[in-house]
Amino acid sequence: MSAAAARVAAVTSKDGVRPGEPLPGRVLQGISLFNRGEFYRCHEYLEDQWREEPNGIRLLYQGILQVGVGFHHLRAGNRRGASRLLTKGLANLRGFEPTTRNLDIARLRREVLPYLENLPAGKAPPDREPLVRYRDGTPVESPERRGRDG
Repeated sequence: MSAAAARVAAVTSKDGVRPGEPLPGRVLQGISLFNRGEFYRCHEYLEDQWREEPNGIRLLYQGILQVGVGFHHLRAGNRRGASRLLTKGLANLRGFEPTTRNLDIARLRREVLPYLENLPAGKAPPDREPLVRYRDGTPVESPERRGRDG
């Protein structure tokens, strides 16, 4: 078990994070922005919730935030910053696999990993950026967006 995974396991069990608890609205909004490729805006929502959350689930929020900022750096051509943040984000997400709060964290990590692997060689990234999905494969959208689009 990695150090990050051990830290997540210790914190989540100690703080009593319950798997069935719904995600806070700001987290859903942040993830929805992540899924639309609005990584900078995603960061604003997730950072607020990450900083306010006292329980171990905060590392999940931080991991998604770090992956989003990594993609922001990647788009800006900052491969070093992208590599650093994607690495940290994947490490924080590892302890929440396979699923946490109905989010398919294992799939997210699988979709992000090829970007990180391609960075040192300067290879082209996969065809599309990853999405945060529910366990059933549906991409996460904020409740407000579903209401407007539906």
